[in-house]
Amino acid sequence: MSKDYYNVLGVEKNASKEEIKKAYKNLAKKYHPDMNKEKDAAEKFKEINEAASVLGDDKKRQQYDQFGTADTQGFSSYDFSDFGQGFGFDFDDIFENFFGGGRRRRGSRRGDDIEYELEITLEEAAFGTKKQIYVPRLDTCKVCHGSGAKSTDAVQTCSSCHGSGTVVKTQRTPFGIFQTSGICSKCQGAGKEITEECSACNGHGKIQEEKKVTVDVPAGVDTGSRLRISGGGQAGERGAAAGDLYLYISVAKHETFERDGQDIFMELSVSFRDCCIGAETEVPTLKGTATIKIPAGTKANTVFRLKGKGILSLRGFGAGDQLVKIIIEVPQKLSKRQKEILEEFDVESKKNKGLFDRIKDAF
Repeated sequence: MSKDYYNVLGVEKNASKEEIKKAYKNLAKKYHPDMNKEKDAAEKFKEINEAASVLGDDKKRQQYDQFGTADTQGFSSYDFSDFGQGFGFDFDDIFENFFGGGRRRRGSRRGDDIEYELEITLEEAAFGTKKQIYVPRLDTCKVCHGSGAKSTDAVQTCSSCHGSGTVVKTQRTPFGIFQTSGICSKCQGAGKEITEECSACNGHGKIQEEKKVTVDVPAGVDTGSRLRISGGGQAGERGAAAGDLYLYISVAKHETFERDGQDIFMELSVSFRDCCIGAETEVPTLKGTATIKIPAGTKANTVFRLKGKGILSLRGFGAGDQLVKIIIEVPQKLSKRQKEILEEFDVESKKNKGLFDRIKDAF
């Protein structure tokens, strides 16, 4: 081998194309004459580019690996996109030329995504729901189908790039004559130009509208959950795919329940009497009501659990529970008779104290 291109770029012989690109970028920046004023920098820069032109091309690399040589005489014919005055150029454009990009027509750009905040109730979050929303967005023009032209006859091959989507210029530099290629400014890389615009969209190919969208909200979502509707975003350029619609869920505050994951929590006021002697009472749930039994002697802040009365799992693995915390009602105003009864109750309670309480009182 007359030159060891792997050694020039400082990579192993089994280096991937990505590793070669990375090594080339670092060395090209280091030895570019604009950045390195040493007398041998220009020659080193040329050598680096020569190595990259071979190792970045699969066929030339295969020939080089097999026979120890490659056709590098045509090195200067590579397209150095945006290779400007003063040796300035865009490294990424050169990568496209060295590493399989070459001269390419700009494709139609995909539409932008849209974000939308959707507020739902706790019940809707628990069991799922269908919602209809109206999303302002750019949609493909129904008249010209996104072309922007009045008719098919109003679309012609670009007179500037002759349909290639790129324009090529030749430039003389200290390293020889280089060709530069870039996106055609007249057609923006489409290769076609419109001679008469669509009157409905004024040549844009898109129109503003309010799109009606039906959303299937799955059971189990919570505030911060994100739903994606493919193709529900802004229309793409020149018939390209539309962007996506992203729905960010916000669950409204509930007047009765608080949520903790799949469980819901509530407080239930119970009378002093019911806590003392026991009772059955109805409690609200996310679906109607349920009956719970309050055992005699229930203390304040006791929590009862209603299995499966909580939020359905977003993954479909059952539902959470409903937790009911007992709050004992304390009357704010008492009648004379109620006070007398409570006094009698207190006297009777002291008479019925157990042996342990009597011994404790003695001390």
